[in-house]
Amino acid sequence: MLQVHNLCKEFDGIKAVDDLSFTIEENSIVSLVGPNGSGKTTAFNLISRFLKPDNGKVFLEGRDITFFNPFRIARLGLGRTFQNIRLFPQISVLDNVMLGLGYETGERFSAALLQSRRMKREEASNIKKAEELLEFVGLSGKRDSPAEKLSHGQRKLLELARILALEPKIFLLDEPIAGLFPETKRTMLGLIQALKKKGGTILFIEHDLNSVMAVAEKVIVLNYGKKIAEGRPEEVTNNEEVLSAYLGKRRV
Repeated sequence: MLQVHNLCKEFDGIKAVDDLSFTIEENSIVSLVGPNGSGKTTAFNLISRFLKPDNGKVFLEGRDITFFNPFRIARLGLGRTFQNIRLFPQISVLDNVMLGLGYETGERFSAALLQSRRMKREEASNIKKAEELLEFVGLSGKRDSPAEKLSHGQRKLLELARILALEPKIFLLDEPIAGLFPETKRTMLGLIQALKKKGGTILFIEHDLNSVMAVAEKVIVLNYGKKIAEGRPEEVTNNEEVLSAYLGKRRV
């Protein structure tokens, strides 16, 4: 599904991502972990083209997307969330999701004049889709609330619903459970598992290793921009280099 080959990015002489390579298989859940500053979010930014790599290649379903713009990459099926939640705070929860849905009729004046019935049907269909996505993430009751009125956890759920509106093939989730209360954390982990059951592929960054152990099938560990381990969660948490770099010699 996703192949990263020898990806590199340097800032002021410091290698944020250093010759990083890995493969994400279709319909799998993989976690990218490591200490703060290890290059995890930079790797996400390179894959989704919010940053230009100094070297290396990124392939989505065998297609080289290394230098595609973020919009084109999203349309090809890669959806991502961010550490800092990016919503439109003053519009409704429903409208935030609606923004992720495409309109075949377009927004030209001719379309509005000549295809008003078709546009109304499409609008109704998109509203239904958005409502279904809100139900999936547990926000149906907040449909008409401004996004700014949501709690931190609810905003993360809304961000996931908005990404779902794009119908991505692979999800890049940047710390999806950071700062969540236990109940919302369980909800988010359950949604990640539900996405896999629906055929999705998930790569997520996380610091909570108990949560990683609960859902991830494979773990990739970074330290100073380099991959230092890759494997099943139980293998990685028993790796001496990982214990030294990330766990402080303490086993989970």
